[in-house]
Amino acid sequence: MRINVQLTKEPKHKDLVSCVGWTAADELYSCGDDHIVLKWNLLSDETSEVTTLPDELYPTDVHWFPKSIGAKKQPQSDIFVLTATDGKFHFISRSGRVEKSVEAHRGAVLSARWSHDGTALGTVGEDGQVKIWSRSGMLRSTLSQVGTPVYALCWAPDSDHILYTSGRQLVMKPLQAAAKPLQWKAHDGIVMKVDWNPINNMILSGGEDCKYKVWDSYGRMLYSSSPHEYPITSVAWAPDGELFAIGSFNTLRLCDKTGWSYALAKPSTGSLFNIAWSSDGTQLAGACGNGHVLFAHIIGRRLEWKNLELTISQRKTILVKDVSSDAKESLDFRDRVIKASLAFSHLVVTTSSQCYVYSVNNWNTPTIFDLKNGSTSLIIQSAKYFLLVDETGVQIYSYEGRLVSTPKLQGLRPDLLNEQTLSLSNDILAVRDQKDEKGW
Repeated sequence: MRINVQLTKEPKHKDLVSCVGWTAADELYSCGDDHIVLKWNLLSDETSEVTTLPDELYPTDVHWFPKSIGAKKQPQSDIFVLTATDGKFHFISRSGRVEKSVEAHRGAVLSARWSHDGTALGTVGEDGQVKIWSRSGMLRSTLSQVGTPVYALCWAPDSDHILYTSGRQLVMKPLQAAAKPLQWKAHDGIVMKVDWNPINNMILSGGEDCKYKVWDSYGRMLYSSSPHEYPITSVAWAPDGELFAIGSFNTLRLCDKTGWSYALAKPSTGSLFNIAWSSDGTQLAGACGNGHVLFAHIIGRRLEWKNLELTISQRKTILVKDVSSDAKESLDFRDRVIKASLAFSHLVVTTSSQCYVYSVNNWNTPTIFDLKNGSTSLIIQSAKYFLLVDETGVQIYSYEGRLVSTPKLQGLRPDLLNEQTLSLSNDILAVRDQKDEKGW
């Protein structure tokens, strides 16, 4: 697996870029110290100015409101929160209009994150406070007050805890007022960034000690990297929890969830202050210290089944090799490949707009049907059927491309479904209840 890094010839921003955020799988917003908010369209390769922020407003972080919870589209999904050095956070629409500004912290607001269910917003600042707000921007509680600036925060998968940095420590605090926090020393220098993946329930941190570390949800260390040349300035899990990315000065590293490195790129970007993955997990963007916005595409993913070996060699190309006969096939697609699964004598490939079903006995005439609900996050196969998961839920198809079933499961969060919580046989779909781990 490797990363294909792309930069424009000249920086589009005139100063440091502090934050980036995806609105769709091919659309990104970026903000920087030049006070300009830019929109990047990766399909048309166009960059346009959305708005110019006031001169006294220097952005520190952006986070888009969660797009959909279950199958319901959220009314605020076209709004992002922008934090700034003026002590406020700002709700800004897609068109660039500031809908609301809220006085939040003394000194700079350093980060803000919506909860996964979209019911609350967490902010942290230079004043050492961790605050919880309603989705309309009303203060609910001051969760914590520490003596040093809090640089980053993230939400637990079920949105009932917040994890935040405190000097060299990481602190996990339940939202209940009387509940005791879990706190541990994470790094030998200040912890700069932290991220918590809702699917694998693992925590990722980066610090001024030039290391990145992986933790479980009880604060037990699973992996510690060797020191890099420079402090770790950004960390981010891929949506499916299988990969994560690390940013440092002129450095972008792609890693497996267990910690070891897949690929290393050394772009001339200055420090990567922020990394954001697209919702389909095929590409990421980085906010660069020299005014660039970096785009990196993940290529070289491999699949194996019996005597067949598949490699997603380019964004729109899959190479098939039969290791027993050395026969090779190249499969080309109209759009970017998002997910692929090979089992039970069939290859299922989803792109940003279509699903292709191949028989391993015939690579020339796939069954093709359109996908209406955006990016696929999971493919699971059985001998007779396969299922696709997207932001609206689960769909089960036959290998002829016929829709067999769309099971409706109450309270289901499609973004949390994975191979550990979902299984398919020829006549049964099994789903593990995410809210009741004990079962019966």
